[in-house]
Amino acid sequence: MKKIWKNYDFTLMFTPLILTAFGVVMIYSASMVYAVVKWGYASDHYLFQQIKWVFLGSLVFLFTVAVPYQKYQKWMKLIVMFVFFSLIGVLIFGKNVGNAKSWFDLGVFSYQPSEVAKLGLIMYLSSVFAKKQNYIGDFAKAVLPPLAVTIGVLGLIGMQPDIGTAAIVFMIASVVILSSGIRFKHIFLLSVLTALITIIMVPGMKTEERSERFTGAYQPFQLPEDEGYHLIQSFIAIGTGGLSGEGLGNSVQKLGYLLEPHTDFIMAIVAEELGLFGVLFVIGSLSIIVLRGLFIARKCDDAFGSLLAIGISSMIGIQAFINMGAISGILPITGVPLPFVSYGGSSLLVLFASVGILNNIAKQVKAQDNTSYTTTQPTQKPTAERTSQQSFKGGRRQWVR
Repeated sequence: MKKIWKNYDFTLMFTPLILTAFGVVMIYSASMVYAVVKWGYASDHYLFQQIKWVFLGSLVFLFTVAVPYQKYQKWMKLIVMFVFFSLIGVLIFGKNVGNAKSWFDLGVFSYQPSEVAKLGLIMYLSSVFAKKQNYIGDFAKAVLPPLAVTIGVLGLIGMQPDIGTAAIVFMIASVVILSSGIRFKHIFLLSVLTALITIIMVPGMKTEERSERFTGAYQPFQLPEDEGYHLIQSFIAIGTGGLSGEGLGNSVQKLGYLLEPHTDFIMAIVAEELGLFGVLFVIGSLSIIVLRGLFIARKCDDAFGSLLAIGISSMIGIQAFINMGAISGILPITGVPLPFVSYGGSSLLVLFASVGILNNIAKQVKAQDNTSYTTTQPTQKPTAERTSQQSFKGGRRQWVR
């Protein structure tokens, strides 16, 4: 039994689980009144729904921990096809929620294809750039094909329209592409193209509703009864919490003042009920997951595994930043959930799958380090200089290009 568990990264394994358990408690606290007043459900409706998703997510986690991450390269065509068919299908058959077709209503549960698209695109970009390392300087062969797929995914998500998720996918793809080792001149070219596309498209996307949303984000008190209302209530929740909070379950803002207190604004409820200590716990836990993922990426000598770890870590970090930026007025409110804490099925399943993959990469890296140390350990007592050199060499990434 000890041999089975010795290569697992327990920090990366248990931090998401602890944060998820914390999220379940906060979802119950934030949603108990909302469930009864808004929908006529039992006060524990969202609690048991989230517990169901945690159970399913745990099964997904166990699967992705057990499956060697290299297998996904063999399944890449199926993964990409599934992502595109799902994104196209939701535009045709999807349920219209909030003026956006982002969900499949399957009766028993709802499924959001754009969440799966995040992880699917990370896998695809990591796989493609890993295979093209030997000619990464060739823009037409190495950069253009994955760029076309990325634009296709972004376009389909933007057509829903789901600007928040599209922005996250764009940023994640940018991180993976920049980490792949492409030439600086290609980075400059992509930056210029992105700027030109933005300049051309933004005026056409500008509507009165989006203008008011931006005004509500950066000048909420100009629209206190409209787009600025929920941000003002978020400010009140954060300010009321202070250092130690009002106490678990004692939020006032969840009593109908905040929209979706168990999803988009759950961090505001955390701040109100648990204060700065609760906020720091969430930020600290998410930081541990992201930094641990980046550490694994640095240690991994395999290009696919390293890029996969970078992409997953950036997905979690970017999504957390956008959610917390929205509730604090730094960014517009886009409906992006807080990883592992907010209520949601599709998001939680993808996150559990993602950290499962990270754990599998970490397991293989640790096993490789242990094997390398065992086979190279000298018979004589190693000096401090030799030990230092061995540990430094083990921490370097060496990709074959």
